[in-house]
Amino acid sequence: MIISPLTGVLGAEISDVDIREESTFTDIFQAFVDYGVIAIRDQKITPEDQIRFAQRFGSINCNPFFTPHPKHPEIALVIKEPHQKLAIGESWHSDHSYDAIPCRASMLHTIEAPPIGGDTGFASMSAAFAALSKPMQDFLRNLSAHHSTSHVFGSNAKDRYETHKDGRVNNPELATHHVIHPVVIKHPLSGKECLFVNRDFTTHIEELTDDESKFILNFLYNHASDIRFTCRLRHAPGTITIWDNQATWHTSINDYDGYRRVMHRIVVNGVALESAAPTST
Repeated sequence: MIISPLTGVLGAEISDVDIREESTFTDIFQAFVDYGVIAIRDQKITPEDQIRFAQRFGSINCNPFFTPHPKHPEIALVIKEPHQKLAIGESWHSDHSYDAIPCRASMLHTIEAPPIGGDTGFASMSAAFAALSKPMQDFLRNLSAHHSTSHVFGSNAKDRYETHKDGRVNNPELATHHVIHPVVIKHPLSGKECLFVNRDFTTHIEELTDDESKFILNFLYNHASDIRFTCRLRHAPGTITIWDNQATWHTSINDYDGYRRVMHRIVVNGVALESAAPTST
């Protein structure tokens, strides 16, 4: 197995490995922890193989909003046809941050990729937090934020987004998730401090006024998406891409109009989040 880092802060490509062999998983999982996002190249697998591989990371979360695979409900179909203009997930976000226990990982198996474009960008939330001043870090550790699905997947969003109108996103009546998480978490695997807010699902910071909350969130969104903390990953048929939703953001780069892109997506459950705020003695 060959691991090739993509940048100095996150991301790696993995080659010369077969994910169907259980003996490879310990090293793959460690790379997932170390790099936050990994792309395992040249995999000739079936949907059943992808499901078995995903289950080694944890139990599978069946997303109710995306169209499921016709034979495998554990797999969501992420498709953009040549005539469609909007891609799913175009803004920086963490999958399932709106769940009481957010997911650990998301996994994409690239079935069909455009000849140009269609990459995914990733950002390290530990690197972004570490780059802040100590007073700002201390301030953020004691805050909590509200996350929700209603404004992204709910009925009010149906008329705003092409992905809702064309059936790629469904079941708006199920978009009732509302949860509060720490703004800064202690990562359950690496122990690193990570920002845990995102543009898609975070609505406000609980302890601040509306104006203060908007100001701080916009500052964090602009700061954490700085190119210093990011990598860009190229998809190709047969690539398995796995990222840590508690350590990274991601965004779909929609620069391939006129071409088709097909992904098989699986989401893996995580564990309850731990605040990075110091415990009182």
